Amino acid sequence: MTAERQIKEPHYKGHRDRLRARFLESGPDALQDYELLELVLFLAIPQKDVKPLAKDLIKRFGNITGVMNAPIEELVKIDGVKEKTALALKSITALSHRAAKTELMNKPVLNSWTRLMDYCMATMAHESKEHFRILFLNKKNELIADEIQNSGTVDHTPAYPREIMKRALELGATALILVHNHPSGDPNPSEADVDMTNLIIRAGEPFSIKIHDHVIVSRGGYSSFKSLGLI
Repeated sequence: MTAERQIKEPHYKGHRDRLRARFLESGPDALQDYELLELVLFLAIPQKDVKPLAKDLIKRFGNITGVMNAPIEELVKIDGVKEKTALALKSITALSHRAAKTELMNKPVLNSWTRLMDYCMATMAHESKEHFRILFLNKKNELIADEIQNSGTVDHTPAYPREIMKRALELGATALILVHNHPSGDPNPSEADVDMTNLIIRAGEPFSIKIHDHVIVSRGGYSSFKSLGLI
């Protein structure tokens, strides 16, 4: 009877059990990236060996970060990935981003710059289109709101100084950190980025709203206008 059960038992069950045991006993650092991805895929695809799929996903999107930040429409193009599986991956990514945001909210972000940059990189560096994000701060430089002000194409996002200031006044913000991404992978500011930043700085002056920084993030890293002497 035992022999029959072993014959019928899927060959990947023992692998799954061992992988789960390693994770529970030694933690995530004991697993390679594709093995961590397997743990998620186990839940979405219970009746299939997902090791080859995990490796295919990492190969297609470059690394684990690329997989977790890939759009659903790109994920489902991979053989073996249904919408349910793509949704599971995106849900975990969203949960991670939400947790990071929660850690930053209502705290002085200028004292947690590395954590703030990690959050911006995680949420924006792998986007395929440009997004213009505003971090609204109060008098204590505590983060009171984090909003996408506008989204654009692969190489341009319009920013509207009047709308930014209107929203800042609604929230009672006294300072802003501007953030946007460059899908090209180059985090260096363009001349248009500099001009746009100066317009926003001038728009804030009548309301005593200070622009602390403008950060550009990309897959290649990030740049800070303040560090570059542009603010």
